[in-house]
Amino acid sequence: MIPSFKPMPLMRAREPFDHPDWIFELKYDGFRALAFANGAGTRLVSRRGLEYRRFDDLRSEISLELNADDAVVDGEIVKLDSEGRPIFVDLMRCRGPFTFVAFDVLVVNGKDVRKLGLTDRKKILRAIVPRESRSVLYAQHVKGRGRELFDVICKQDLEGIVVEASAESVRNRRTPAVDQDQECRVQLGEGSGRVARAEASPRLL
Repeated sequence: MIPSFKPMPLMRAREPFDHPDWIFELKYDGFRALAFANGAGTRLVSRRGLEYRRFDDLRSEISLELNADDAVVDGEIVKLDSEGRPIFVDLMRCRGPFTFVAFDVLVVNGKDVRKLGLTDRKKILRAIVPRESRSVLYAQHVKGRGRELFDVICKQDLEGIVVEASAESVRNRRTPAVDQDQECRVQLGEGSGRVARAEASPRLL
């Protein structure tokens, strides 16, 4: 029985902005999923509450690589090329191997952490995601500098950015988002610029 968690939906913002109380991260071009991981394996559940029946290898690797007895992690299933570039068309056509990019944690070792602030949850997430892995990556972020990050991802032809309040006491995940709806928008599945590795600089330069 899958617990009643679901990802918060994205809200659109008209343009990027800077704010010291908000953090900014890449919006990955993939399938949104919650990973329910424990010693028996991992279930990947879509934002509509449907369980993915594929990604067998990825589900096994998530269970093995997360540094926790059990966890519920919010993230994105992506296909990356050898340079860390997201290739959405390969994801759609089931051309693996695949990667789970983790950007939030809801439960860890039996404890519901959703009432913690986002910054505290990010610290927990950083502790349980391996530092070097091609199967599970920690989504890097920057604080306060949304315009700068947006300029970088436009130059690198990535999908967009996601904006989050850093000091929330309740979970209000991934709201709002800024997509490349301006002149630098990437067409679906065309590949695109560099994605930060697990330990890359959060400036993504």
